[in-house]
Amino acid sequence: MTFDDTFRSAYSFTDPAIEVGHALHDGEAQRELVARIPLRMMNRHGLIAGSTGTGKTRTLQLLAEQLSRNGVPVFLADVKGDLAGLARAGTNDERLVKRAAAVGRTHMPEAFPVEFFSLTGKNGTQLRATVSSFGPVLLGKVLDLTEVQQSVLAMVFKYSDDRRLPLLDFDDLRAVLTHLTTDGKEDLKTYGGMSSATVGVLVRKMVELEQQGAAKFFGEPELDIKDLLRTDASGRGVVNILSLADVQDKPRLYSTFLMWLLGQFYYKMPEVGDAEKPKLVFFFDEAHQLFADASSALVEHIEQVARLIRSKGIGVFFITQTPKDVDEDVLAQLGNRVQHAIRAFTAKDAKNIKATASTFPPSQHIDVAQLLTTMGIGEALVTVLDPRGVPTAVAPVQVLAPSSSMTTLDDAGYSDCIRRSALAPTYTNAINRESAYELLRQKMSDAEEDEPEAQPVNEDDDFAWRKTGRAPKPAAAPRAPREGTSRGGSRRAAPKTFVEEFATQAARQAGRSIVRGIFGMLKGR
Repeated sequence: MTFDDTFRSAYSFTDPAIEVGHALHDGEAQRELVARIPLRMMNRHGLIAGSTGTGKTRTLQLLAEQLSRNGVPVFLADVKGDLAGLARAGTNDERLVKRAAAVGRTHMPEAFPVEFFSLTGKNGTQLRATVSSFGPVLLGKVLDLTEVQQSVLAMVFKYSDDRRLPLLDFDDLRAVLTHLTTDGKEDLKTYGGMSSATVGVLVRKMVELEQQGAAKFFGEPELDIKDLLRTDASGRGVVNILSLADVQDKPRLYSTFLMWLLGQFYYKMPEVGDAEKPKLVFFFDEAHQLFADASSALVEHIEQVARLIRSKGIGVFFITQTPKDVDEDVLAQLGNRVQHAIRAFTAKDAKNIKATASTFPPSQHIDVAQLLTTMGIGEALVTVLDPRGVPTAVAPVQVLAPSSSMTTLDDAGYSDCIRRSALAPTYTNAINRESAYELLRQKMSDAEEDEPEAQPVNEDDDFAWRKTGRAPKPAAAPRAPREGTSRGGSRRAAPKTFVEEFATQAARQAGRSIVRGIFGMLKGR
């Protein structure tokens, strides 16, 4: 059987599909041979890999466009700002017109419905997650904790759950840490205890993160995943872009945030089995950052999510330079592969090529190792799952060009998109409710209110309590809400969040323990 026959046999299905590119034969693309991924197989996960500058980002952009056309929402991380052009139509420049004509197509510029998000509020709607929902495993990854420090953090979360102390932001976590090293020392007898030195390290790590501006996303209102599952008026899936250009030097932060988001889908989405198309496809860029220095527990949790989230209708694509950047147990779950060229400049690169070639299905027509080093920009090796779930033979293809702009947006472009956003009004202003900080402070105040020489709290003392955790000796006065927040205000000031519901339900079900599952996230919400 020739290469053409093998290719036609692999891609002769008529199911709705996502087109990747035209087959390359003797260096030229063949018009009638098109590599496609069945739409219903997009929740079988995938990998887009290749050296810098070989076309990974444009392949990701192409897949996102076609998913949107098919009514499938997308969530992707934009580390360098390269994908913001999805919001604008591309151009009909001579190069793209000739490239399309070479395979019998017409390049049609098109813009797509885009919603921009950000972890810092720059170039996107502010995203937030509460400390409690983030869980000790992922938070420990962000803070770069040792195994001992991680166990202490897990104990603090357990204590807070047992004592009904919601952890919304770093103020709450810092207050609990300070309480457990001062007035609450006796409470730790049944938990194992912790040293003041370890607590000091945790607080310093938190301060470091706050100084980098990255702690802004710990708090409320927390992102509702339903807001990521929208379509526009014409039925196209919304492309949700997380702008990370301003935090690209904090890979631990955004990679663990993406895992938190996957965990939210894992727990909150209902089982759908094998649907005709995914509910959402998640693109995990710079995936190697997630696995760098990851504990065995974290890797195990990631593998569990990758294995089970498929039945929720969620597809996950990892984008990185070589397959070896992804843990083997996770890599085994990735049925769709688009591998761009790997540049071999060192002995280590040569070893990577051999290892990468070994992960592809054997082929009688393709020398995978040789092609990995000779493919040009925009060319790739492809193997996908056919409609029966069987891996197709590996084939070299010329990846199709995206229809949207392949340039970045300026600040004015981002501002215009955010101004027209339907979600920005919901998430822009922070909400700061009564939580662990206030509850512990009130407990301290109640214990001291009978002291005869109690005096009003000095503002400097109050500031020191928030930043250092040292409680002022005089009885505490009510704290004014911070600008842009409503801490201490009416609980009717904003809709209930899961942490508030968690605290309320826990109070109603006295005696029942709160259970945390994968990544230390709250279960049963």
